[in-house]
Amino acid sequence: MKLPKIYLMNRGKLSLPGNSLAYFMGNSRFMVSALVLAIAILCRVTAAESAVEPLRIAVSQTPLSLPFYVAESQGYFRDEGLQIKISDVIGGHRTMQQLLEGKADLATSSESVVMFNSFQQQDFAVIASFVSSDDDSKVVVRPNAGITEPKHLAGKRVGTVVGGACHYYLEMMLLTNGVDPKKVLIRNLQPEDMADALSKGDVDAVAIWEPFPYKVIKVVPGSRVLGKSNAYRMFFNLIEHKRLLKGREEELVKLLRALERSEQFIISQPEKAKTILLNRLKLDNDFIDWIWPRNNYRLTLSQTLVTTLEGEARWARKGGLVKGDKSPNYLNFIDAAPLGKMNVKAVSIIR
Repeated sequence: MKLPKIYLMNRGKLSLPGNSLAYFMGNSRFMVSALVLAIAILCRVTAAESAVEPLRIAVSQTPLSLPFYVAESQGYFRDEGLQIKISDVIGGHRTMQQLLEGKADLATSSESVVMFNSFQQQDFAVIASFVSSDDDSKVVVRPNAGITEPKHLAGKRVGTVVGGACHYYLEMMLLTNGVDPKKVLIRNLQPEDMADALSKGDVDAVAIWEPFPYKVIKVVPGSRVLGKSNAYRMFFNLIEHKRLLKGREEELVKLLRALERSEQFIISQPEKAKTILLNRLKLDNDFIDWIWPRNNYRLTLSQTLVTTLEGEARWARKGGLVKGDKSPNYLNFIDAAPLGKMNVKAVSIIR
């Protein structure tokens, strides 16, 4: 079927020569075919969009995860065209477990959890650190335990999450204060059990991350935080399951872009960010004031992360906490491509 020529006239209007308009209107078969084609294309696009699986993210319930809470509440994920399914989980050791079991595509966790799991599996990688802190983990001592400074922990019973950032923090505190960690009776406890164990006297102290130190002090009268240790800066990271996310790199770039907007929001509108955190963790204003100055929210992939992983691996091997006489190459556990596409200046790892 030969179609008449269409001429573009002034002001962008279409003009049809002769009786062309009547030709089109009269040819119902042409109009129906065009309509059917348009509907088919629209349905195909819609089906393709709906076929995209949401990114499943296991997020640790901690103030460190604030950028995710902000992005979700402010619609930053939606603005990037992302479908996100967040699972709130207690502890980065558990989010990592969900990742490795294939129950999540991404997880938030400390670098120490990355280190411990690197001796067992290799199908994961850090795509960004989104916050760092030198005062997230704390040691809380029960009253009348005779512990007023770190050296008094020798011979005492201390509960911690073995293999977590708080475990590494505890041992760095001991070492910098001249205490052999082997002289401390370390008990493996879950975060939600620590207040009860301290209250009953099952342990003399607990080493754990926020918000649990705050909760323990509220529940156990007379308990207090032992002096801060400056021996360790913790990185909290976004970790990918490499096999499950193969071919979805552009979504990761969009995810990081949403998190960058969140971190700008935290800096520019701190009071609104505090409210989001308070509502999400179901805690009070005193807690927000307690933790707010301690965390540095910034997307990075730094050489310091690599050296921290290497140092932790040496510590774990020396203490017999992992199997193997050689540490992994931690460059193999970092995927810098998504962050590099989003902001190349945020990546400072030496390869």
